Amino acid sequence: ATSAFGLILAVLASLIITANALVAVALLRLIQKSSCNGLYFVLNLAVADSMVGFTVVGLVMDEFSPPFYPTQTFCVLRMAFVTSSSAASILSLTLVAFDRHLAIRQPFHYFRLMTGLRVGVRLVGLWLLAAIIGFLPVLAPSLQQTSTSTIDKCSFFGVFQPRYMLTVFCIGFFPALFLFIYLYCDMLKIAAMHVQHIREVEHAGLAGSCPPSRATNDMKAMRTVAVLTGCFTLSWLPFFIASIVQTMCLECFPYKVIENYLWLLGLGNSLLNPLLYSYWQKDVRLQLSQLAASVKRRVL
Repeated sequence: ATSAFGLILAVLASLIITANALVAVALLRLIQKSSCNGLYFVLNLAVADSMVGFTVVGLVMDEFSPPFYPTQTFCVLRMAFVTSSSAASILSLTLVAFDRHLAIRQPFHYFRLMTGLRVGVRLVGLWLLAAIIGFLPVLAPSLQQTSTSTIDKCSFFGVFQPRYMLTVFCIGFFPALFLFIYLYCDMLKIAAMHVQHIREVEHAGLAGSCPPSRATNDMKAMRTVAVLTGCFTLSWLPFFIASIVQTMCLECFPYKVIENYLWLLGLGNSLLNPLLYSYWQKDVRLQLSQLAASVKRRVL
C-alpha cells in the first residue's frame, strides 16, 4: 500500500510539474506579445502549482526511502513548505478571479488600473501571506505538536496543532471560496446586463453599431472563473471538511484517510488548473501548439 501510494504521488508530481511548466512557457511567450499585465497572475498560478509539485517530490522520496525517523523540526519545515505552496496556489486563483472581475466591471479603465507596479505589489503580498500561513508554526512553536513519540513519516496531524489547522481554514480556504462565489455571481449579473443591453440595441435596429463581442468576452471570462472555482471547490472541500471534523473529534475520522486520499484529491487541483486554463483560453492553446510545432521542427 505504501509503494502504491508513493507511485501515485510520483506520477501526480511529475504531471503537475510538466503541465504547469508548459503553461508557464506559453504564458511567457504570450506576455511578450501582449500588454495585458493580468497574465502575470495566471503565470504566478502556474509557478505556485509547480512548487506544489516540487514539494510533493520530497514526500515521494520519503515513501520509497528506508525509514529514517525525521526530527520534529525537519517535519515542521517540510510541511510548512507544502502548506505555503498550496496557500500560494489558492491565493493565485483568487487573484485570477479578481482580475477577470475587474476586466468585466471596468473594461475601459482596466489597463489604467492594472499597471505593472500594482500587479507586482499584489504578487509580493500574495507570497508574503502564503509564507506567513505556511510558516506560522515555525514562528509560533505553540502551534506544533509536542508528542515525544518517534516520527516515522512527516504528516499534517503529526506536526501541527488542531487549532493551527482551524486557523488555516478560517483565513485561507473559506474566505477564498466565499470570494470566488461573490465574484462569479457579480460577473454573472454584469454579463446578463450586457446581453440585455445588446438585445435592446438589436431590437432598436442599431445592431451594426454595437457588436456582441463584448458580451462574448464576458461570458468566456466568467466561464473560466466558474470552471476554476468549481474544480477548486470539488478538490479541496472534502479535505477541509474532514480535517475540521478531525480537529474537533479525534476518533470520528481516520486521519490517514484524510492525508492519503482527500489531500491527494486537493493536490489534483494543481494539475487541473493548467489543463483547464489551457483548454478554455484560446491564446494559451495557440502558444502551446506553436511551441509544439517549433520543438517538432527542431527534432526533425
